[in-house]
Amino acid sequence: MTTEKQIEAIFATDAPPRVKPSVYPEPFASQMKGRIKQPLGDLFGLTNFGVNLTTVEPGGVSALRHEHSKQDEFIYIVAGQATLVTNSGKTVLEPGMCAGFKAGNGNPHQIRNESTAALVYLEVGDRTIGDQVSYPDDDIMAEFVDGQWQFKHKDGTPY
Repeated sequence: MTTEKQIEAIFATDAPPRVKPSVYPEPFASQMKGRIKQPLGDLFGLTNFGVNLTTVEPGGVSALRHEHSKQDEFIYIVAGQATLVTNSGKTVLEPGMCAGFKAGNGNPHQIRNESTAALVYLEVGDRTIGDQVSYPDDDIMAEFVDGQWQFKHKDGTPY
């Protein structure tokens, strides 16, 4: 019986990037141009939460401004400068700073790179079954079903 050796440790920057840059349908997927996610948690077989090393080039964004119904999220800035956008406005985050987003808090968030250098940060989120995501600025909503994101228009019609 042959078993594949489990990865125990790597340099995060050596992790392969996600093959599909975005799970969003168009026209939203192309808005993620300049964003590279390197899934780290998956390399170690983690199933309860995900960890990504994310790079956002100047002018890029992390995601559409969004809020999860059940999933908590956490980010830690490794390099560069992030602009956090919430209902409170914009907050500049620098290396060593972190931010957390409690599920269902009524305050959607987005990370933008409004600087001239690459932004690198760690993002951590749980994988709660039945999570739903609202996007206040766009005609899209999402639900996590059977380990996959399903996207619909706000009127319920599928993409």
